[in-house]
Amino acid sequence: MVSDKRWLLPDGIDELLPDQAGAVEALRRALLDECARWGYRYVIPPLVEFTDSLLVGLGADLDVLTCKFSDRNSGKTLGVRADMTPQVARIDAHSLAEDGVTRLCYSGSTLHSTAQSVLSGRSPIQLGAELFGCPDMTADLEVIELMLTLLERADTVEHHGPVTLDVGHVGVYEAVLADSGVEESIADAVFDALQRKSLPDLEAVLQASHPDMAGVLRALVNLHGGVDVLERARDCLAGIPGALAALDEVEHIVKSVAAAHPDVSVYVDLAELRGFRYHTGLVFGAYLEGFGAAVVTGGRYNNVGSVFGRQRSATGFAFDLKALTAASGTDTSPSGWVSAPESTDPQLALRVRELRQSGRTVVTALGGMPDPRCREALVEGENGWACQPLSPGEAE
Repeated sequence: MVSDKRWLLPDGIDELLPDQAGAVEALRRALLDECARWGYRYVIPPLVEFTDSLLVGLGADLDVLTCKFSDRNSGKTLGVRADMTPQVARIDAHSLAEDGVTRLCYSGSTLHSTAQSVLSGRSPIQLGAELFGCPDMTADLEVIELMLTLLERADTVEHHGPVTLDVGHVGVYEAVLADSGVEESIADAVFDALQRKSLPDLEAVLQASHPDMAGVLRALVNLHGGVDVLERARDCLAGIPGALAALDEVEHIVKSVAAAHPDVSVYVDLAELRGFRYHTGLVFGAYLEGFGAAVVTGGRYNNVGSVFGRQRSATGFAFDLKALTAASGTDTSPSGWVSAPESTDPQLALRVRELRQSGRTVVTALGGMPDPRCREALVEGENGWACQPLSPGEAE
């Protein structure tokens, strides 16, 4: 039976109409231009790749989120990218293969098998920046600084108040888990419980084989809040050197951000395991008042490039442009539109060309009807064609 509602889109898939699309595109250009001013070069990864390249070594969570289909040419399985960060890591490790530090930025549509947030739906438009080849914390600080700059560029602070930077470190969890001796067979269940901050599930997993570790991991779940959390964490994790080293990195980031951005609130969450499981160190995100989910997430991921034959230190972040546009002050209202009459006059054509080259929008009044978004009209006078204000009645 043929549907009589052919305009319906799949659940979680949306389309951007002119005003929203214009706002997203204006913000995309502004943010990529800012990245370029920091030395980040633009790359465009492919929309689809073979899954044995797109997903290798990245964990089950990204695999489940990826939409797959069979390639008629090769018979192999293709995947539509759900996250562009691993693709950019492949470009750095294999396609570019540069020595030293490489800075890359990107933007493009992604597709998720299930929606990860209300704002993004299943088709986020991702924009991000990645820094490769520097293992030092100076790289992490640079990408955080760039991330905060882009949020400022998007006018989010003016519309939603100060940014809250959420900081954690995967190394804390990894050190605690290694010290506990938890078997690999239940490590995924422990990770999932911690990621959801579900104490009952965590204790249920550990009770049978590691009841002594339940207390330490329970404490880890509760180690979140202001910067005072770091001191409590040092007392709780005093016997685990790897966890203390990770705490040192978090403290360094917190102090550096506080010194450079006193208006940014910092929230420490040492059980934060957000995002995909390729992160290996510091993880962070930014929150705005009125938004329940982070508008940007990022962190360090040093192992992704190794599956492409070249392990590289890496850190970066990614926005969903649709969610960020909803939080920003991007204005696409037609403030400078000009109506031009239908005419073959070469002088009119020259004037229209000059206006468009200067950045104005000129729309021909087909059928003698000016576009309602136009505020001025080109009128012929003694000195040639000039712009004159349109009255509300004329614009309609």
